[in-house]
Amino acid sequence: QVQLMEFGGGLVEAGGSLRLSCTSSGSLFNINYMGWYRQAPGKQRDLVAGITRSGTINYGNGVEGRFTISGGNEWGTVHLQMNGLKPEDTAVYYCNAAGQDWRNEYDYWGQGTQVTVSS
Repeated sequence: QVQLMEFGGGLVEAGGSLRLSCTSSGSLFNINYMGWYRQAPGKQRDLVAGITRSGTINYGNGVEGRFTISGGNEWGTVHLQMNGLKPEDTAVYYCNAAGQDWRNEYDYWGQGTQVTVSS
């Protein structure tokens, strides 16, 4: 089992910045991907950014160039630096950890942290 905890959400004006962090506990042996997703009211949960254990990064639509994902000093911590925030970035942001072994797939989620961008 892996437990994830997010930090850093809050209220910010349009154009401002926030930094989200996600820490983990438990066994990360089979976890090879960590990422951030977001879900606005009435919408599906979408990828914001992800990073693999080897450092490959991908971004969702509309955030590249404004958001930057990075890993911590050890695998299991990820940060999301969000600059140039827009009202449409308002959502609950979730940390995700995923992986697999020869028999199982693993998919863990944090509780989420609210990000609200005022216009």
